[in-house]
Amino acid sequence: MPKNKGKGGKNRKRGKNEADDDKRELVFKEDGQEYAQVLRMLGNGRCEAMCIDGIKRLCHIRGKMHKKVWIAAGDIILVGLRDFQNDKADVILKYMADEARLLKAYGELPDTTRLNETVGGGLEDDEDQFGDDYVEFEDEDIDKI
Repeated sequence: MPKNKGKGGKNRKRGKNEADDDKRELVFKEDGQEYAQVLRMLGNGRCEAMCIDGIKRLCHIRGKMHKKVWIAAGDIILVGLRDFQNDKADVILKYMADEARLLKAYGELPDTTRLNETVGGGLEDDEDQFGDDYVEFEDEDIDKI
């Protein structure tokens, strides 16, 4: 049998389950930073986000956050703007749900920002517009079968 040359298995590589439930200090934006909401994840450590200043930017998730902080569509993030590329940014911090609500309460985020829902469109509440998978049956059709 081959000799084990590693220092452990996949659980060691995964790291400890560090509880981030403790309260951390709320971080506000500084010069060269902007709040953004993730529109969609692109893979390869990148995401597309709509910044509060109205510009859609391609954001790169920094290595310190990679595989440790999971970012999904609809999350509020803090991005560092690039001086040389206006359409690209770097993700600095992901705000938890309660921190995003506090930012909105302090007036840092506009009132039009939707915090709890994902940004992508789902089924509408209107009865006229249904998804492609929705089929409506009448009671009379069922009796004929």
